[in-house]
Amino acid sequence: MTTTAAEITKQLASGMGPKLHWFPDDVSVSELAAVLTGMANGEGGTVLLGISPRSGQVQGVRDADYLIDIVFQAALLVDPPLVLPIPQIENVEDKKILTVTVPPGLPHAYNLEGRYLVRDGERTQPLPPRPLRTLMMKRGVLRIEAQVSNGASIDDLDLDQVAAYKAALGLSPDDPIEDLLSRRGCLREINKELKPTYAGLLLFGCHPQQWTPSATILAARFSGVVISDQFVKQEIRGTLPHQLRQAETFVRDQLRSVVRLVGLTRQETPEYPLEAVRELLVNAVAHRDYNQGGDSIHLHIFADRLEVHSPGDLPGPVTLENLLEARFSRNPVIAQVLSDMGYVERLGYGLNRVVTVMLQNNLPVPKFEETAGGFRVTLFAAPVGAQEQPIYQDLALNPRQELALGHLVTHKRLTNRAYQELCPDVSPETLRRDLVDLVDKGALLKMGTKRGTYYILK
Repeated sequence: MTTTAAEITKQLASGMGPKLHWFPDDVSVSELAAVLTGMANGEGGTVLLGISPRSGQVQGVRDADYLIDIVFQAALLVDPPLVLPIPQIENVEDKKILTVTVPPGLPHAYNLEGRYLVRDGERTQPLPPRPLRTLMMKRGVLRIEAQVSNGASIDDLDLDQVAAYKAALGLSPDDPIEDLLSRRGCLREINKELKPTYAGLLLFGCHPQQWTPSATILAARFSGVVISDQFVKQEIRGTLPHQLRQAETFVRDQLRSVVRLVGLTRQETPEYPLEAVRELLVNAVAHRDYNQGGDSIHLHIFADRLEVHSPGDLPGPVTLENLLEARFSRNPVIAQVLSDMGYVERLGYGLNRVVTVMLQNNLPVPKFEETAGGFRVTLFAAPVGAQEQPIYQDLALNPRQELALGHLVTHKRLTNRAYQELCPDVSPETLRRDLVDLVDKGALLKMGTKRGTYYILK
């Protein structure tokens, strides 16, 4: 996103900070590279070139093309090299300055000549060992799943579970389990001895919580809309596949049955689609931060919503803005094995599937939010009285059109984009004809024009 002159003027008035710095146009490559590295290891930021270092007054740049080349030289000094948007030229006080943007959520831990730097207020400082380790964990440079726990041996793995995994892959029972688990990252050779990694212990361990005590799911059903003393609670332990099976059983037992409009017919279904809840649980188990030892995954079912809270910030380049499209796994070994077992798509989070399933069941869009040291997804129950809306039983509709009308029962309006999300495998032209047909049949009213077009029930 391009920074405007008005925004730059406002930034200059507010002064420097961890996400803002400025230099004159004779800045050295090394000075610029240091600040870019510090921002890349933090939350990103903006560097303004052509500003007096002391007074903050606009001096302007003499040769913008030369300065752009300096920016890219600085980015190449960083290890790994920084990939930055093209610097933008802005006119401020009738002078040209250059804005360099470092995006937030970059995927690596960056160093300059071996030094890992970060912005601390208005200064760029070396990262101390503990914060550096945290950064590397968050960015996926150090992965706890790939590390070996002191004292653990191959005898701590449940060979029956490993045999079942081999069978699921279609491998011969005679194939050595050591080869398979080593290829999958569940075993590592340490001092000429094979040792289970944390991933191996979590997936196949006899007693996984001996090595990772907080790797559990705390599930609870509350009678009201807040946490109270009246609840049904279960601590789910064991291997990750076992936890997923037990959590799904808990959900099936605790979810109420409701009569909901599915398409144009009323059906008795669970209050939340099991497929959506299952995706959330798999996502939490596969992608949580196992380095955070003080918290478990929380599954809370309230009278009006269901919440799944996973320890750890969003990993690597994943942000709330790109959440449904990003492809980055904090625990690729765990994700791969769970994928082999049929639980999770290897390269995706499955959260886009959660959104689609909720819409297909005429339920509100899920809420995604970052919390203090964690990530939470909330599924909302159907609004009271939603099942009492009119339905169109006498029209000759195809299943897609039934889905569109079902969506409108609870969401009041339907855009072309929302219809495409409901039917992702159908061409836009086919969907356009569906909507025209619904208007011609008197089921819908078309509102707005061009990109602002949407449809409502007539």
